[in-house]
Amino acid sequence: MTPFRTRQFLGILSAAALLSLSGCGGGGGSEASTESSTLSAQATLGEKIFKDISLSASGKQSCASCHASDFGHAQDNNLAAQLGGGDLTLQGGRVSPSIRYLATNTSFFFAADGTPTGGFFWDGRASSLADQAGGPFLNPLEMAMASKADVIAKIAQASYAADFKKVFGDDIFSRPDEAYERVKLAIQRYELEDADFRPYTAKYDAFLNGSTQLSDQEMRGLALFNSPTKGNCAGCHPSAKGADGSHPLFTDFTYDALGVPRNTELAANADSTYYDLGLCARNTGDLTSRTDLCGAFKVPSLRNAALRQAYFHNGKFKTLKDVVTFYVQRDTNPEKFYPLKADGTVDKFNDLPDAYKANVNTTEVPYNRQAGDAPALSDTEIDDLVAFLQTLTDGWTK
Repeated sequence: MTPFRTRQFLGILSAAALLSLSGCGGGGGSEASTESSTLSAQATLGEKIFKDISLSASGKQSCASCHASDFGHAQDNNLAAQLGGGDLTLQGGRVSPSIRYLATNTSFFFAADGTPTGGFFWDGRASSLADQAGGPFLNPLEMAMASKADVIAKIAQASYAADFKKVFGDDIFSRPDEAYERVKLAIQRYELEDADFRPYTAKYDAFLNGSTQLSDQEMRGLALFNSPTKGNCAGCHPSAKGADGSHPLFTDFTYDALGVPRNTELAANADSTYYDLGLCARNTGDLTSRTDLCGAFKVPSLRNAALRQAYFHNGKFKTLKDVVTFYVQRDTNPEKFYPLKADGTVDKFNDLPDAYKANVNTTEVPYNRQAGDAPALSDTEIDDLVAFLQTLTDGWTK
């Protein structure tokens, strides 16, 4: 284990817990949604805001632009980072993560054993779905609105302005800071109430329900996924039902430093002195002294991973097979993924300063190998594992 990341499974809350906590950013998953298809007035308003392209400096970008429902509420392209700003020419710094299956997530905290856990965004800097929702509107590389007041002024002119006043008060637009907080809460409510954000309709869900069987290849992939001596994926991405029978989220909401190769597609990386240090460098500034956390990023859910076209925080890899191959051959064949130094040696973990390369996880399977060793998975086994991961895509039908 890495010093700061001893694995522990976080229990999945029951559907009843979701209903009791959803108003304050908590919540839980169940094996299938049982809620009414009718959203509350606040959630309905949140959906309109989520999809409103006018709430951007360009007038062409909404929350839904980077979190497309047909792609698991993640980006719908293979860009290393999405383009934003006033004319949609400014590149962001990271892949747009999926915002699906986050209802059970919590604000950031250190578990009793010191494991960093929870939080939203790749570095956990947002404390709730509402906090996460409020960031992109004002980010100059994203929707790039000049101020909270400007966002509220746009909403005051929107077709749903009357609905906003009905939900939050006739004079709400006269208090833009308070109105902005209501915008965040409305989006959070939408993400918590709409079953599309946690449908549990993948083939694997049907398998867990006993209503279908996985193919032989998918079953082999599941075994490799769970095996602590092979893929060991379940160590970070639990695949079993919760104690209450709830279906797995395929993340433990922790963080890991994986030494993903530097991606030259990111404009920021043109500066050779720039490094995205993740957890220790988040803009909340509370972990700057924790240099042991530099290079660590959020463990994402693997649900709908097959829909994605850019993987990891920097979008370095474009296919699931490339991702799994990297996991199992990063240490046995590093020359496949990293450039050479002037002396001809491999510049392993080249997206971290030398001082932080020791933070990279090199002890857990499948990383506990040396150059020239046999990888934990063969090429055929990689294909089997990918086949299993494809069973995690929502919307499966027989």
